[in-house]
Parts: sequence; C-alpha cells; structure tokens
Amino acid sequence: MPDPSPGLGTREAARRLASGGPNTVADIAEHPARRALEKLWAPMPWMLEAAILLQLVTGAYTGAGVVAVLLVSNAALGYFQEGRAQATLDALKSRLALTSAVRRDGTWSAVPAASLVPGDVVKLSLGAVVPADMRIDTGVVLIDQSMLTGESIAVDFGPGADAFAGALVRRGEAVGHVTATGARTRFGRTTELVRSARVVSTQQKTIMAVVRNLVLFNGGVTILLTLYATWLSMPRDQIISLALVAVLASVPVALPAMFTLAAAVGARALARQGVLPTSLSAVDEAAGIDVLCADKTGTLTRNELAVMAVQVMPGFGEAQLLGLAALASSDGGQDPVDAAVRTASTDKPFPAGPSLVSFLPFDPARKSSEATVRRADGTLWRVIKGAYGMVAKLAPAEPGAQDKLDTLEGQGFRVLAVVAGPENAVRLAGFIALSDPPRDDSASLVAELAGLGVRTVMVTGDAELTARVVGAAIGIRGKVWGRTPLPASIKAEAYAIFAGVLPEDKFRLVQALQADRHIVGMCGDGANDAPALRQAQMGIAVSTATDAAKAAAGIVLTQPGLSGIVASVKEGRMTYQRILTYTLRSIIHKVVQVLFLTTGLVVTGGAILTPTLMVLMMVTGDLLAMSSSTDTVHPSRLPSVWHIGPLTIAGIVLGFVDLAFCICCLSVGRFALDLDAASLQTLTVATLVFSGQAVFYVARERRHMWSSRPGAWLLLSSVIDVSIVSVLALKGILMAPLAPPILAGLLLAAVVFSLVLDTAKFQLFRVLRIA
Repeated sequence: MPDPSPGLGTREAARRLASGGPNTVADIAEHPARRALEKLWAPMPWMLEAAILLQLVTGAYTGAGVVAVLLVSNAALGYFQEGRAQATLDALKSRLALTSAVRRDGTWSAVPAASLVPGDVVKLSLGAVVPADMRIDTGVVLIDQSMLTGESIAVDFGPGADAFAGALVRRGEAVGHVTATGARTRFGRTTELVRSARVVSTQQKTIMAVVRNLVLFNGGVTILLTLYATWLSMPRDQIISLALVAVLASVPVALPAMFTLAAAVGARALARQGVLPTSLSAVDEAAGIDVLCADKTGTLTRNELAVMAVQVMPGFGEAQLLGLAALASSDGGQDPVDAAVRTASTDKPFPAGPSLVSFLPFDPARKSSEATVRRADGTLWRVIKGAYGMVAKLAPAEPGAQDKLDTLEGQGFRVLAVVAGPENAVRLAGFIALSDPPRDDSASLVAELAGLGVRTVMVTGDAELTARVVGAAIGIRGKVWGRTPLPASIKAEAYAIFAGVLPEDKFRLVQALQADRHIVGMCGDGANDAPALRQAQMGIAVSTATDAAKAAAGIVLTQPGLSGIVASVKEGRMTYQRILTYTLRSIIHKVVQVLFLTTGLVVTGGAILTPTLMVLMMVTGDLLAMSSSTDTVHPSRLPSVWHIGPLTIAGIVLGFVDLAFCICCLSVGRFALDLDAASLQTLTVATLVFSGQAVFYVARERRHMWSSRPGAWLLLSSVIDVSIVSVLALKGILMAPLAPPILAGLLLAAVVFSLVLDTAKFQLFRVLRIA
C-alpha cells in the first residue's frame, strides 16, 4: 500500500498539540465535599436546620439531635444516588484507542492516541480502534460503527470515506489523515452531550411541591398562631416553644427517605426479575413514562446479521445455494456477512454437497469472494458471492432475476448474489437476503406497553427503509422522520419512527418530548445512546449493552429479552402507589397538626403540645408510617403522574375533617372530663396518633379502605405505634398519665371516625380524579 504522505513533522505536531489540545475527553468530577454541602442547601434542609437552631436556643438538645439525624440521613441518601455522569464518561473513554500507528517525519511509529493532532497520517489494521475522526486516503477497511452510529452492518470504507473515533476495524488495512480530535470528534460530541444531560427527577419536583404547599399553608397558620399567642400575652419562652412545635409539625421530614425506601423495595423486586436499577430514582420514574424511545439496533433487533430469505433460480435449491455460498465465505474471522451465511447453511445442510478446493477472500475492489469446489462427480465448479452489480457481469442474464432482487431490497434487506458453475459456464444461482432481525419479544413488548398507556417510538441511525420494515414487523407504525439534524421546533410526538439520526438527535428527541410534558423512557445498547439514556427520566440498557450505555442508564436488563421493561413499568407504578399513600398521609397529618395547635390554643388557652412530644410523634408516627413502602398494592392501567395540586386540595379537605374529630376529642377532655393542662397534652398526643392511624388506612386505598388487605409490615407498624403511645400515656412516661377507659374510648372513636373519613375520601377522589 503506497504511503500518501510523509506525515507531519515532529515540531509541527507539537505546535498543533499545544494549540488544539490533546485527543482526550475532559473529566467532570466534582469535589465530594461540595456535592455533600449541596445536599444541605435546599428548602427541605433549611426547614430542618431552622428547627434544630430553635431547639438549641430553647435547650431541647435531645430533640435537636433527633432532627439532625434525620437531616443527615436525607442528605446521605441523596448523595449516594448521584455521580453517574462521571461513570458514564469513564465507560465511554474506555472505547478510545490507547496507541496508534502514526507517520511523522516520514517514519512510522506507535504513539499514544492522546497525542494525535489534525493532519496526522494514521494506519488502520484488523482489530484496531479508530483513534480519531479521519478520512481514508488509501486502502479499504471493513468498519463496525454500530456502537457509535447505530448502523447494524459493518461497512467497507475506501478512499474519501470518513471514519469516526471509537469504531472498530473488522477487516482490511488503510491509511488516512486525522480530521478532528478530542471534543471535536463525533465521539467527543457524544461525551459533551452526556456532560450536559440534565433532568430534574420526579422525586425532587414532588418533594419540592409538597414542601412548598405545606410551607405556604402551614406557614400562614403558624404566623396567625404566633400572633394569637402574643395577643394572649403568653410568656416569650412559651411562644418560642409553640412556634418550634409548629415548625416541626410542618415538615414532612421522612418524605425523601420514603421515596428512597420505597424505590429500594421496588428495586429488590425487580432484581428478582432480572432487572438491575443502578439509580433508585429510575424506579420512581418508571411509573410515569408515557413514551418509550427504543433504539433499533441491538435493542429491538439482535444486532447480528442473519439470513432472512433465499431466492433461487431454476436448477438450484435453497440448501444447495446456501451450501455453495458458505464455501465462498471465510471460516472464522470477523466478517458478519460470512458468519451469517455459514450459520444458515449449517441450519439447512445440503446432502452430498461439494468440497472446498481453494478460497479467495473478499476483495473490496471486486466486492466479492470466490471459491473453487469439487462436486460429488469430481468436476470443478467456480462459486462467486458478492454484490449483484459485480457478480452478474460474470454470468448471462436470467429472466426474473431483477424482479427477485427488487423485491428483497424493497423489504430493507442487504442482498448477496451467488453465481456458480463450471469455469466458463457459471450462471446465477440465486439471492441471499440478510438483515438484523427483530428480537423474538419485541412485538409483544410494543403491544404490552401500548396496553399500559406507553407509546413506543423507534430511534435509529439506520436508513428509513430498514427502519420502516423493522417497525412494521414489531407493530410500530406511523409517520417517519428520516433526516438529520433534528430541528428544535419539531413536534416529536407526531412521529412513530426516527431514522438516520445521530447521537445528538436522539438526545434532542428526548428533550423535545420532555418539553411537550412527556415522561420519557429511553432504551438503548450503544455508546451512541449514552446521552439520550442519561437525559431520559428512565434510561434502560439491554443485557448486551456497552459499559457506556449501562453506566448512563438508570436500569440495566441483566437477562436476554425485553420483558424487564414491562416489569419495570409495573413495579414503578406499584412504588408510586406506596409513595402516594405516604405523601397523602403526610399532607393530611401536617395540616391537622398545625391547625390543631391553633384551635387547641383557642379552646384551652395554652399549648397542647411540647417540642418533646412533637419529636416523639415524628419518630414513632412518621418513621413507622414508612412501612407503607412494603404495602400490598396493584399497578394502575395508565401512567402514574404526580398532580400535587389536587393532592394538596384532597389533603387539606380531609385534614379539616380530621381536625373536626380532633377538636371534638379535645373538647370532651376539656369540658366533659375536666382534664388539667398536662393531661390535655397527653390526650392531644393520643388523639393525633389514633386519628393518624385512621388516616393511614384511609389514604392507602384509592377506593374504599377495605378493598384490599394491608401488608404485614404495615399492620405491625400500626400495632407498634399505638402500643408505644398507649404505654407511655398509661404509665405517664414523658407525659401526664391518662386513665385506661379514656384511651380505650378514644381508640374506638378513631375506628368509627375512619369510616366517616373513608366516605369523604371516596367522593373527593372521584371529583379530583386521584387514582
């Protein structure tokens, strides 16, 4: 192979390296201390930090310690769920070449790939990784770019063709010159997209919305409470204590931990089904996805060539044609076309077939391979396999051959022609059609997801015709977008298939769907899918995915097939139902506690709760209620999306119903039983705990509360919560003692109240469409 250029001089290469930078991808690692501090600087931590300061000022050191533990725990849970971007870039960089054969000063040498600069002359050979974007000058190589572009079939690259960094050389040898390095390569742009991928999780948005609404409502009530206490001329320390109780009552301290715990329970269930969530937030997001963008190559298809159809000419049979083509194919090596032909021939053997005498491997110039074979009668035949336009010149025209070829190519197949016969009398034997076939379960996946309200969109770097054929085979039909780049103004939801797209187009597609208020899942297997996998709310990497795709995804399928996607959606929706129970219970309970403090001050003229008692209820009630993460639930038929507005309205309305019950109980204690102030505080604790259990069981069902059986852990937590408070109240520990008949009557009243509250909830949920 003649050398096209002596290459750059050493000095010129050094100058270009200094001005253009190394052929590497920059890191984005953030200092761990900064990431940790960011977890303590947000609205939820601010409220907890304010509560800690108030308790320290008032000398409530035990309570301050408990809240501090909750604060640090929530921050730690968030901290350990981040940092996947760096892992993705590390996996992407592992595909880059470490060394490269470069010609400088007229001499070939192996240099670190990081030192390559535009203009360098580079040699590519079998098994090498393309070290930078480059243009081929001489020679021909078979290059596999499926992990970069999504094209399932390796392509021959000759003079003038552009090869991209990270691609793998499957056959041949070529020399070319570097056109782009580092972040300016197509591979580099992919890593830049991974770096820029940002999407706020549903968990973050939900928690922020709940906290915001509670702060607005309870904050207003707390101000009125403080003003009223001041008007009553209460001592300053009592007013501070009352305000502290109101702040503690307003914060759903365990809500972030509940999201994490429920997702962890869901992740454990998914692991038993061959699904590995690498990010717990992906389990939450699975509940709401209504669009799944699925890469074609390697995801919906097998990412391996297979013989899909055989068309024979008169005088030849299918098994005979495959047998002849297999003899004209390389045995071993990395050519996927030859491997597919030999596999098909093995599956359909031809008895007493010819034996191989000699073999000439694929010649890029002739676009064919050739074999000489000996038939059973001892005669020699010549067999040529390759592109129809080339091998057809060797044989006379056959009637109907062009029609057969057009039919196969019209189905998106890659077609090989085979001619065979004696040395001077070869004729067309037939055609072999190859394609990357759909996975066996792709069609059932699309149908089952449609039944769950999730639309599947195919996204591929392959040609439009191929995409249409595969789409039709698996049930994805509709408008096709077939060009690049994807415009920012595109109405993405109007299309079913996106063909011929680049990695940045997949990334923009996910963003466009998210801008249209869709919750997007992205399923892929290659490095080219990494940016979109990271940008999507639910990134899914199949079992055969590259390390880069697995690092970018939130969910990795560990077993062959796509059934894990449906399992993830269903488990995500069950996780949503468990978190919804806790969230609704928290909204109702937090609203009631603050309102009850205010009305209690009006009824009794004093504080009905102390900071110590408030912390006690937080520890027993809020934390034990997290047992709903294991509750028995059923997935909804449609995507489960958080609608915090209606949920807050439901919480406030039901909170007022609960408040009416609490006021009645307090009034009985104050006016009928004539309890003193300390006993009224005990009565308040017992009332809030018992009514909280009623709220818990009412909130766990979207229908009537008896429609399903509660989980075992939920029942146990209720027994523990009621028992702890009952024992403390009866024994007078941390509070004034209360007579057993009063506690028993209060518990019975809470049971009756649950039926009333359930009736109100059932009607309210129908109006607000909460399901």
